[in-house]
Amino acid sequence: MACTVRGCLLALIFIIMSLLVKAKIDVCKRGDVTVTPNHVISLGSAVNISCSLKPKQDCSRCSRCNKLILYKFDRRIHFQQGRSLSSQVTGLPLGTTLFVCKLACGSSDEIRICGAEISVGVVPEQPQNLSCVQKGERGTVTCIWDRGRDTHLYTVYALQLNGPKNLTWQKQCSDHDCDRLDLGISLTPESPDSGYTAKVTAINSLGSASSFPSTFTWLDIVRPLPPWDIRIKCVNASVSRCILQWRDEGLALLNRLRYRASNSRSWNMVNATNARGRYDLLDLKPFTEYEFQISSKLHLSKGSWSNWSEPLRTQTPEEEPTGMLDVWYTKQPIDYNRQRISLFWKNLSVSEARGKILHYRVSLQEVAGEEATLQNITEHTSWTWVVSGTGTWAAAVSAENSKGSSPPTHINISDLCGAGPLAPLQVSPAAESTDSITVSWEPPGGAAPAVQEYVVEWAEHQPGGGTQAPPHWLWSPPTNVSALIAELPYGVSPNSHPIDSLRPRVTYVLWMTALTAAGESPRGNQREFCQQGEDTAALGQGPDRLAPSG
Repeated sequence: MACTVRGCLLALIFIIMSLLVKAKIDVCKRGDVTVTPNHVISLGSAVNISCSLKPKQDCSRCSRCNKLILYKFDRRIHFQQGRSLSSQVTGLPLGTTLFVCKLACGSSDEIRICGAEISVGVVPEQPQNLSCVQKGERGTVTCIWDRGRDTHLYTVYALQLNGPKNLTWQKQCSDHDCDRLDLGISLTPESPDSGYTAKVTAINSLGSASSFPSTFTWLDIVRPLPPWDIRIKCVNASVSRCILQWRDEGLALLNRLRYRASNSRSWNMVNATNARGRYDLLDLKPFTEYEFQISSKLHLSKGSWSNWSEPLRTQTPEEEPTGMLDVWYTKQPIDYNRQRISLFWKNLSVSEARGKILHYRVSLQEVAGEEATLQNITEHTSWTWVVSGTGTWAAAVSAENSKGSSPPTHINISDLCGAGPLAPLQVSPAAESTDSITVSWEPPGGAAPAVQEYVVEWAEHQPGGGTQAPPHWLWSPPTNVSALIAELPYGVSPNSHPIDSLRPRVTYVLWMTALTAAGESPRGNQREFCQQGEDTAALGQGPDRLAPSG
């Protein structure tokens, strides 16, 4: 037969209560245990526990053999001959302690008579630091407080809020960690200066304690919701003026903004009054990823700031490059009337590039002659021409992004080997660490006053006379006579290598050497091994690189 949910719940509760009553009757059908003054006592108090048999519940063979025993949990603490027992217990710890009375008849097993639980606790401390907040203009009021020490007893916390026109709201909780309550009501801004008073009272079997009243107005406790729908628009796609916009609760009066570049830890802070959901930013850097957050407040001096909004992360538009490329060159004769001129340049820094560099514009022109200007556009950081071996040449290189071009860097292509009296003297390198070298020199004698700048150039050594590596260089002021080179650290060598061209059932000998720019190491230890299985060389693998054992 079907039943309603309410009817089924009532039936279930009735069954549970019946079982509990029956269990109590079954457990204590032979006698009773009484506790005075109370089953709940304060810490340090004494308690009297009495146990008595009901009529006709003596030992069946010998009523004079009755022996009542009192247990504290599983430990025997008192016993007495006869039909009753009484004992005073002191020094009980905080919490609940179980006492059980049993009957022993001679040497037979002990029979459970009845039991009692005694709870030891303390009076609640006065709740402290009561405060209330309403999240948003339409949120509900939540109050929090410090409960103080644990009472170790069932304790109820009752929160009461009194408002204008004798309005009163109440709610309570009894959880072990009850230190906050949501009243489920929303205070309205119709009378923002009207006063409200909140108080919380802690109550248990030993006593009660109430907090000091907390008095506030609507403006004091309403914490606005964080702003939302944050977006930014840069006028004419330029960072000279970017407008940050957002949505806010209707009564928000103040805003504070914070923003920073994604690679920075420090924030730029801005306070705005009556911003109405927008603020102009005039100091952003181009082509930079920024993070923006906003907070709101309803009143100049009352209330609290909202939490920070969800961050907006976006990249500002590009601007034309401002930096000038660092350019250097090499020149090599090919034959009696031709030479190879190679130009090299370094990437602009992020702050100089102000955007993604799309390509470089390169030009080479004979200074005094009828040769046409050579021009090219490349995405690389070098370019090489073969030109006439006579005459003086000049080059210009600039970087371009989507917004424009950097100022061109001009450099005259001169014969460095013919520097003559301007050549520095006694050039010598010295290793400083595994990845740095100090190069020192002496000024060029009597021509030293004519030196405007030194250029230190170096390149990676190519064993075996292979293709010449591109140069590296740095500029040094004329007052310096040394420079630190720290750009060529070697990578970590791998420590494993697959060998997939071995023949089965052939014994091989394996050894290893290490190779650096300084040379090759001696052989390491040798090891013989034999591969079993299919011939991998027959499957199209490369030739063997290991020597079969002779």
